[in-house]
Amino acid sequence: MHLAAAAALLATCAAAAQSPDTPTDYLRDMDANRDGRVQLVEYQDYLSYAFTQIDRNRDGTLQPHEYPPGVTPRPGPLRTLDEHQAALAKQFRLQDGNHDGTLDARELGQPPR
Repeated sequence: MHLAAAAALLATCAAAAQSPDTPTDYLRDMDANRDGRVQLVEYQDYLSYAFTQIDRNRDGTLQPHEYPPGVTPRPGPLRTLDEHQAALAKQFRLQDGNHDGTLDARELGQPPR
């Protein structure tokens, strides 16, 4: 699933929650241990929320019938949580501009390199 599709799923499932507006808001929401930086596992947990919410049978694979109305699954093999988190790890590494293994608010607000 492309990052845009993941973002659409996140938006669909979290519609009732207040959405973050700024990189600082994202940092606050993702930073589970409150150390002021986002580690890979925090990034994956935050951005996997929608996946886990729509995986109704909790088998770690998104079935076409589990997608919210208006979201079309990508063609090809079914997407697994492991594949989703591997894609997020790749995205995280691209956003980690200083390669320190964490993201700060500035890096969260920058396009991946």
